[in-house]
Amino acid sequence: MKTTNPIAKLLGSSPFKPLQAQMRLVDECVSEVSGLFDALINNDEKNLKTQVSKIVTKEREANELKNNLRAHLPKSLFMPVDRSDLLGMLEMQDSIANTSKHIAGLLSERPMEVPADMADSLKEFVMACIKTCNHSHMIVEELDELIEAGFSGREAANVQDMVAKLNQLEADTDSKGFAIKQQLFALEDQMSPVSVMMWYQIIQWLGELADEAENVGERISLMVAS
Repeated sequence: MKTTNPIAKLLGSSPFKPLQAQMRLVDECVSEVSGLFDALINNDEKNLKTQVSKIVTKEREANELKNNLRAHLPKSLFMPVDRSDLLGMLEMQDSIANTSKHIAGLLSERPMEVPADMADSLKEFVMACIKTCNHSHMIVEELDELIEAGFSGREAANVQDMVAKLNQLEADTDSKGFAIKQQLFALEDQMSPVSVMMWYQIIQWLGELADEAENVGERISLMVAS
């Protein structure tokens, strides 16, 4: 008898299919952050609300899939990785979508103006953080090939190279994040203290997107090395 459980179908083809399915939603969610900041920089309130809605919807879909997977993942699976590793990765991936929602929520709840001197740097920083998350998604998509290769050989080396590049991308976001904070502090006499605090929080959350993406890559790297 064929199963009608979509989670069982995913697990039937590969233990990593659920991770990949969730990460695609997460990647779609975080990719909408670019349009969110474009709308903010352009003072386009209508488009900003549209982007907020897209991010909230994608985050909800990713969270629902995570909860469904967590509830239906069998206690015992014949897999090259532990069940706890799969659950841990689901949480790590979900944290990227959660942070995207936090950013969108703050920008929708409080009117924010982008200081003119920060606009270009902010856009570059946002794109660097999204690029890091996109690259993390690419690594997750390699899991099928990795399991076919028995977590060894050329495919394992390729994944480790991708993780090394991910680390470089995340380090670049750290540099850009530090630079834009310096710009913010240089402008603080021209801004209200609350605005400075809010911008500092937004910059922190953007940096966390890249940090969380790096965590996903590091977990996969540990799977390869173990």
